[in-house]
This record gives sequence, structure tokens and C-alpha cells, in this order.
Amino acid sequence: MAADGTIPSGFEEQAELVWTNVCAALDKAGLTVHDLVKITQYLTSADDIKAHAAVRARYLGSARPASMLVVVPALVWPAMSIEVEAWAARAD
Repeated sequence: MAADGTIPSGFEEQAELVWTNVCAALDKAGLTVHDLVKITQYLTSADDIKAHAAVRARYLGSARPASMLVVVPALVWPAMSIEVEAWAARAD
């Protein structure tokens, strides 16, 4: 969901927004995608797996957190096609 509460209609736009939001949250905590230890991705259509993989690859680069992808019939907000749960840890 965008800061103004809107949800883009297209899957790729939603995927871009999800990963932009993940990266913004990491940045706010002083972390990067290389600090991600686990991501769980929920998609509402298996047809979007390839498109999501391309978007995810652009944002994660060489980072390789543990990853799980689950195709579900729906998410809490019916207009959403993707949700990502991300766990990060700082190695101090």
C-alpha cells in the first residue's frame, strides 16, 4: 500500500511498491537488503511468480535471504495481489 493508502491496480506496480517499502523500512533502521535473513512472499496468482521474481531480483541483487513463496487465494485487502514479510538482523 502506498503512503497515501492507495493500491496500484497492476501486479508489477504492486510488486515494485512492496519492495520499495521493504527497502525504505530497512533504510530507516540503518539496514540494507544484505541484512535480510528471511522473506515470505504471498501472491494471489501463480501466474505472477515470474514477474515477481524479476522485480525481487532487481531489489535484492546479490542478497540471498532464506525465502518462501506461497500462493494464496486472497489477502486481507482484496485489491492486493502481493504481500511480503521481511525479517532482518544486524550482525553486531
